[in-house]
Amino acid sequence: MPLKGQASAADKMDVNQAKQEHLLALKVMRLTKPTLFTNMPVTCEDQDLPGDSFIRLMKDDPSTVKGAETLILGEMLTLPQNFGNIFLGETFSSYISVHNDSIQVVKDILVKADLQTSSQRLNLSASNSAVSELNPECCIDDVIHHEVKEIGTHILVCAVSYTTQSGEKLYFRKFFKFQVLKPLDVKTKFYNAESDLSSVTDEVFLEAQIQNITTSPMFMEKVSLEPSMMYNVTELNNVTSADDSESTFGKMSYLQPLDTRQYLYCLKPKPEFAEKAGVIKGVTVIGKLDIVWKTNLGERGRLQTSQLQRMAPGYGDVRLSLELIPDTVNLEEPFDITCKITNCSERIMDLLLEMCNTRSIHWCGVSGRQLGKLSPSASLSIPLKLLSSVQGLQSISGLRLTDVFLKRTYEYDDIAQVCVVCPYTSPES
Repeated sequence: MPLKGQASAADKMDVNQAKQEHLLALKVMRLTKPTLFTNMPVTCEDQDLPGDSFIRLMKDDPSTVKGAETLILGEMLTLPQNFGNIFLGETFSSYISVHNDSIQVVKDILVKADLQTSSQRLNLSASNSAVSELNPECCIDDVIHHEVKEIGTHILVCAVSYTTQSGEKLYFRKFFKFQVLKPLDVKTKFYNAESDLSSVTDEVFLEAQIQNITTSPMFMEKVSLEPSMMYNVTELNNVTSADDSESTFGKMSYLQPLDTRQYLYCLKPKPEFAEKAGVIKGVTVIGKLDIVWKTNLGERGRLQTSQLQRMAPGYGDVRLSLELIPDTVNLEEPFDITCKITNCSERIMDLLLEMCNTRSIHWCGVSGRQLGKLSPSASLSIPLKLLSSVQGLQSISGLRLTDVFLKRTYEYDDIAQVCVVCPYTSPES
């Protein structure tokens, strides 16, 4: 469909050129795929006055689907009737034609197409060489393509320069303005998780919420996460069975207008970085999302987010994690856990361990014992024994670490949870 030219802008720039009657005519049209023809079926009851006239007319209509004439969508395609919307990540295609409307031969024709955005000016011309001559009623055609990477106002500037038979050099240009809209709304959430066996190999879970804010459905071809150099990523959007792996969204991955879908990813530090205590702690750059979709008759769009960043977990100077803990324990029976203490500061610590009983958790052993000096980035594993006097899901709390040098105490509550059961209760009761 033709683009609307802003001819008045060119007139204001050069009054003399505006008054010049040019020998060449410039036409610019946007290239888009057609759409399925739609019609509104009209039906009535058999006992009504028209009888079966409407049905017979629809059967004779070449645009309807044979055997399903009452469907709104037909078998024919319709050329676009308007400019349509252009969305970020799609490819803008345009057809440019320069026609010689005069009765004389025009020489040295140069057609140039630039795209002006809010931040840059791009040359989209397929060739920058001039055509030696153009006979009457002949034309120069060109097709330009550009993957749209910015939101907002875009101006296609088409300039034509040529030489007449008398040797006069003429020049004119036209401006075509259009808006680029946002197709998707992407929101991300990060969740920091401690690993089971180490104090530095933290896993990070990323939840990406993607909403279709266009007016047509999208086929989500790919939604993947490209991690930063320190992480490996695992997609959690598939259900794996013995024979196959199927998407949690089903085989037909369509996203309807204004619908939102959540994607989940697990990022785990690479072994060479996980072994360095404190390195992962300060990492905030996680990676970027790569989203590919198709609309209508297969028009492809692609978006890639900027580098996603999370808030670094606040471990403090001393970090305590669990290496070993049972899932289920018996009521009033001692059980063992293993704690791992890591010095995340840049100084040597002299630590003192204290164990404080709670309403349900009772520690076994000596409280207030010295753990000795702990160098920066060093770790220490400590086996501990405790018991619970209350059934149910109980939270392990009450550990205190004191740095003797600075007289600073670090409190650790809700370290983990354990299920406490009574071994003497029968299943029937």
